Amino acid sequence: MVESKRIVKIVFFALILDLLAFTIPLPLFPRLTAWYLKLDSSSTSLLSQLLFLSRKWRSILLSYNGSESISDNGNKQWDIVLLGGLMGSLFSFCQCIISPWLGRLSDKYGRKKILLATMLGNILSAVIWIQSTSFASFLLSRLVGGLSEGNVQLSTAIISDVTTSSNRSRSLALVGIAFSICFTLGPSLGAYFASQPVPPSLYSSENKLNIYAVPALISLVLLVIETLYLAARLPETKGWSKPTEEATSTKEEPESSQAALTVEQKLTKLRNVGTLHGLFLLFFSGAEFTLTFLSYDLFSATNAENGRLLSYIGVLSALLQARHVRPSLTRLGELRLSSYGILACIIALSLLATLPYLTSSSVSSTTILYIAATCLSYTSATVVTGLTASAASLVDDSNPKLQRGKALGTFRSRGQLGRAIGPLLASSLYWVKGPTIAYSTLAGCLSLVYLLARSQATNTRKKIE
Repeated sequence: MVESKRIVKIVFFALILDLLAFTIPLPLFPRLTAWYLKLDSSSTSLLSQLLFLSRKWRSILLSYNGSESISDNGNKQWDIVLLGGLMGSLFSFCQCIISPWLGRLSDKYGRKKILLATMLGNILSAVIWIQSTSFASFLLSRLVGGLSEGNVQLSTAIISDVTTSSNRSRSLALVGIAFSICFTLGPSLGAYFASQPVPPSLYSSENKLNIYAVPALISLVLLVIETLYLAARLPETKGWSKPTEEATSTKEEPESSQAALTVEQKLTKLRNVGTLHGLFLLFFSGAEFTLTFLSYDLFSATNAENGRLLSYIGVLSALLQARHVRPSLTRLGELRLSSYGILACIIALSLLATLPYLTSSSVSSTTILYIAATCLSYTSATVVTGLTASAASLVDDSNPKLQRGKALGTFRSRGQLGRAIGPLLASSLYWVKGPTIAYSTLAGCLSLVYLLARSQATNTRKKIE
């Protein structure tokens, strides 16, 4: 048990390093894209071809809207927004493709070997970014990074390897805590290091670097430290021998009991949980992506004000995961807790849909915005963590149909597909019909997901009883 706790701590620290490296470039995408727009003006370049497609898509949105209200009137702001969304979607789509393969490989060759192999890909991605002076090379960096990012998925598998059903959910909640911490700190670190000049020793007329080579270098350093740390400290956990107390725990909720379900029931539930994961992230990621656009459109929020809003969500989410989610996972059950988080998201989106009608009262509208942000914090803290814990409780390496790496890889793949498509759909609806229709539609769709989650939680308990 002591060794199990040590491994969970190693994985948590490595996740912090990995997610900090991942979140550092997030606030830089708009200005980075603008830099490429000035630098890469050739009509035959990849950037020019993507600009043509984005403007074509914008013209379609305008024709459906029936006005020029979202036209950029000659500037390139919407080009930057669309290209930034493209980069985010590319990364998630690559994750969707590669996640099942990484899972299968980890089942065959071991978690540590595949994790270290993916780290080498992440390092290569950062090296390409440092030297990227064209949009095509930066997209290559994102492509390599998306196909190499296996830390979250494999960390989930490693934690599941070394924990029992009585403590697995609490341990997996650390993954969500790492996300909240890094999505709060990472963007701020990225913005800070972006303001620092490139060291003269690294730059020359022959050795041109990216405009944001310094934050890229920081990401590279974090990834190298993480790789060396994992190589030195992390043992192989595939085939880990667990304590025999798994079947004797009296504190766990029936939903977490693996022995109570047959293999076919586990497979069915695993598919259902994966579908829930993908549908939830399809709609939630769209709402998440458009939130800062909403605050800018309605309140003319500055970058600093948007930063405070996102930091509020991140900090509160981390506190909720530490003090509420970890004990509640075993007390309430994973799917039940996740359904509460989906309900909180529906409430948040319903509140956001009313904001355009409240802008005449700045105090009340700001209050409503932060109440919605509080609900989104609860959603961020509970849903993905709960669904991941539910999926992890169903896998079993002793059964070929339920191999942990493959099953969790497929689960993550569905979620990443939702993250790839959601922002594009939500932003298109936002630009065509406005925030009220956009958020009302997302809330309606999530209401169906909520009913599905409650149904799955109820059905599971009935089968067990």
